[in-house]
Amino acid sequence: MGMKYFTKFNIVYVAILLVIVIFSCEKEEESLPIVETYGVWYILQRTAKSGGNVIDDGGESILARGVCWNTASEPKISNNHTTESGDTGIFVSTLNGLMPATLYYVRAYATNKFGTGYGNEVTFESCPVQIAIVSTDLISSITSTSAVSGGLIGYNGGDSITSKGICWSTSNDPTLENSHSMNGTGNDHFVSQLNGLSGNTTYYVRAYAANSAGTSYGNELSFKTFSDSAAIVLFNPILFNPILTYGTITDADWNDYKTIQIGTQTWMAENLKTTSFKNGAQIANVSDNIVWADYTLDAYCWFKNDIAYKTNYGALYNWYAVNSGKLCPAGWHVPSSEEFETLITFLGGESAAGGKLKESNTDHWLPPNTGADNESGFSSLPGGSLPSGDFMSLRTAGYWWSSTESNSSSASFMVIQSNNGSASLDTGVKTMGMSVRCIKD
Repeated sequence: MGMKYFTKFNIVYVAILLVIVIFSCEKEEESLPIVETYGVWYILQRTAKSGGNVIDDGGESILARGVCWNTASEPKISNNHTTESGDTGIFVSTLNGLMPATLYYVRAYATNKFGTGYGNEVTFESCPVQIAIVSTDLISSITSTSAVSGGLIGYNGGDSITSKGICWSTSNDPTLENSHSMNGTGNDHFVSQLNGLSGNTTYYVRAYAANSAGTSYGNELSFKTFSDSAAIVLFNPILFNPILTYGTITDADWNDYKTIQIGTQTWMAENLKTTSFKNGAQIANVSDNIVWADYTLDAYCWFKNDIAYKTNYGALYNWYAVNSGKLCPAGWHVPSSEEFETLITFLGGESAAGGKLKESNTDHWLPPNTGADNESGFSSLPGGSLPSGDFMSLRTAGYWWSSTESNSSSASFMVIQSNNGSASLDTGVKTMGMSVRCIKD
């Protein structure tokens, strides 16, 4: 009996041990994931790329994987980390929120239901912040007391732009110790108004941008302000007739013009300033006076080849541009000599029409500006001309081409002068540069 009992007991005991051993073996097979950490690349001041490879999932599904990093060794998921989707295999992560010029430790990780496995540790140092790269815009809208410039942030140095603007001085290499504008923060293009300038003075201009590494400056440009009298001529607005109602028209360059009805005709009340035909084709800008004298293709220029004259006086065109039939906006055309004669007759004939067509002050016309009252609203300005030699007659006379050809080398135009109140037709060689007024079809 005793022997039988002992044998049965041993059998039960051995069976229990076998179960424990088998269960223990199964538990040992359930393990953490095996992960390899890749290197770090695309390292900037605030961000970098890393990644890894989940080689073995440990016998269970991967719940999360990514990289973790810290400024101390052996980073864990309790530190900064990414979370990427997927199971085994390669993944790439972006490390954000880094501090510039800082040493970091990185490990890839993968988590299953038993815990988190980490890969080998790698290190890298984030890039230091550099000063920004900024360029200075061309200077525009120059008057006797102000101008406009701006700047473009080409590279922020890897950090936020904390201030930007334009600095200027009457000496080279202006800095923030000189006059400067403040155009806020960020990487956006900016435009600055330079105020408080002195007339007839040369200024030097640089854009600036600041970040945590310091202040950088753009390329230096210079310009000269106009004298007070020149600024009046160029930038004081045209004096239109305040008791009349004007319309508007837009040309191919998106310049807007006032228009006025005079009798049965509707005219532009400003000199044409387009550099494009109505089909969008560019008109040649011929700035060499010697070339201009013999140029028999479409052309325009600014008085004295200075675009500052554009706003009030418009452009000067040769007759070949007029004869293209494409100079005025759609629905408008360059007037014929007969249409000019109709205008002059309606306003009382040659001896009286000029005064009724002229702007009524002496900002743009030199005194005496005889008879000028701008009764018609035409608001003519004396844009001068470019004959074969040099520019002439700005502020003393206005010349407006007609579309009427006189002969193979000349065409007719209307002329108005400061020293009398008349308006008359004359002829000039087709290569001359003159103003243009368009009339509605």
